[in-house]
Amino acid sequence: MALILGNSAYRHAPSLPNPVNDAKAMADSLRAAGFELVGGAPQIDLDRAATERAIRSFGGKLAGADVGLFFYAGHGMQARGTNYLLPVSANLEKESDVRYELIDIAMVLDEMALAESRMNIVILDACRNNPFGGRGLRAASPGLAQMQAPAGTIIAYATQPGAVAADGTGSNSPYTEALSKALLKPGETVFDVFNDVGITVKRNTGGVQQPWVSASPIEGRFYFLGRRRW
Repeated sequence: MALILGNSAYRHAPSLPNPVNDAKAMADSLRAAGFELVGGAPQIDLDRAATERAIRSFGGKLAGADVGLFFYAGHGMQARGTNYLLPVSANLEKESDVRYELIDIAMVLDEMALAESRMNIVILDACRNNPFGGRGLRAASPGLAQMQAPAGTIIAYATQPGAVAADGTGSNSPYTEALSKALLKPGETVFDVFNDVGITVKRNTGGVQQPWVSASPIEGRFYFLGRRRW
């Protein structure tokens, strides 16, 4: 079961050309790998209320699933060590707006934990520059903070914690372009896939962007395509 979010058309922040394309590319690849998508399609340009509804729906559909996967492309930021996704409605005028305007990524992890699916994957192509950086938000820091992966969970970042990822000059970000292709290679474990993606992105960006993975111990092996053994 997968929830795919792509936010490009921000109302109060700079728009991003690629996240919608990234969400669609991942949707195509994950369908080919046998995933069911929440809503039957990538969820595009959601405001805060719609994002919360999608995450709650995802949690409900995870019950009994072997693998849950969450993918997000769009603006993301950290404030006081907590990572947030930015809905297209986000508008930060002061630091206290963070809790009311943004989506704490822990919300997704909580839904996964409650569903008790056998393995969970969180993929964040969201480490762009803070779009509200000029508004004196002193609690905000560059990039995303590293999170501790709960049991049975892999958290994959487009770049290292605290670093900024490129949106790319093509129709997809460098990270999603590599990932959407790598997960369709038969016979590679999930860790093989993320390692391949890291090498590809580092090479294609001249070493500027280096993807990162945080994981707890995973029992058995998972393959996006090909052999699956627990």
